Amino acid sequence: MRVTVLGYQSPYPGPGGATPGYLLETDEVRLLIDCGSGVLAQAGKHFPIYELDALLLSHYHHDHIADIGVLQYGLMVHQLFGQRPADRPLPIYAPEAPIENVQALTYRDATSFHPVNEQTSLIIGDVKVTFLRTDHGDGDPCFAMRLESKNGVIVYGADSGPGTNWRGFAEGADLFICEGTYLDHNKPQKPNGHLSVRDAAELAESLSCRSLLVTHLFYGYPEEDVIAQAGAYQTGTCYIARIGLQIDVHKQ
Repeated sequence: MRVTVLGYQSPYPGPGGATPGYLLETDEVRLLIDCGSGVLAQAGKHFPIYELDALLLSHYHHDHIADIGVLQYGLMVHQLFGQRPADRPLPIYAPEAPIENVQALTYRDATSFHPVNEQTSLIIGDVKVTFLRTDHGDGDPCFAMRLESKNGVIVYGADSGPGTNWRGFAEGADLFICEGTYLDHNKPQKPNGHLSVRDAAELAESLSCRSLLVTHLFYGYPEEDVIAQAGAYQTGTCYIARIGLQIDVHKQ
């Protein structure tokens, strides 16, 4: 399995940047995980969007969904051009609420909506996907994703506060993609549905994850500060998100 970072910044993209979006490729499928602002422009450097097999959304905050409308337009155009079958809408797997977001996910013949919750188990090509509701604080559901194939296990943590119960879901993951919204100096005293870089590192270490990708970073954070505060993770390789970063994931 290969993960490509198409966007990682939050709450908005820096110059030439993009908010969260991750490409997962296997021998059989190409999946897009979240679809933030600027993600499609980055995706076009790696593959034509009409070759996507599915889009998985963790939740509906703007930084994770901003490019969905233009993705729908793009797929519609490629259907008109004959590059994608008109009877093959892109399936979008996403939470069942808020309803106003759900209603926007089905667009003509370009996209179709498929609800997910903690009981959902999907098989998409050679990838099994299961979901865990995270502690994201504001009442709207947000789901982490466990993506398994014969080559390994990737856990995408989405947005998550310290109240998420990761045991049995993320332990021993070959790659844990975990948010680091805050640095030490700007971490709120009261938890608000997000983790800091140091929190992400300590969490991945406690779960014995075999590698860690720290993401969901403000574009202006000095990289040396992010690296230093991720130092609590010692078990395996720690990656700091950047656009275009590719990680090949294998069972260990």
